[in-house]
Amino acid sequence: DVQLVESGGGSVQAGGSLRLSCAASGYTYSSNCMGWFRQAPGKEREGVAAIWNGGGGTYYAASVKGRFTISQDNAKNTVYLQMNSLKPEDTAMYYCAADPQCIGTWSGFVYWGQGTQVTVS
Repeated sequence: DVQLVESGGGSVQAGGSLRLSCAASGYTYSSNCMGWFRQAPGKEREGVAAIWNGGGGTYYAASVKGRFTISQDNAKNTVYLQMNSLKPEDTAMYYCAADPQCIGTWSGFVYWGQGTQVTVS
């Protein structure tokens, strides 16, 4: 079974930083196409950042561009989300996701982690 396990969430004051990690197992990681989504209470889930083709391509939502950085360590089958200058509006459950076919759109992400909570006050 494919498993994506997030870690690194927590509570932080505005302006602070957090680094989320997502370890993949039971999954052929060769596609190297991973992403982070988030969902705040009462809101729809939104794509935050994605990395495709071994880091050759990255995408960020406008709301996080310049503050968040997605990266991956293929040797560890792990993808990271470095979040700096956090704002209260970044508060949400953050989910790691995998796009096994590297479709290149948000709809291609079909494997999901259980989520890790980020709270910014």
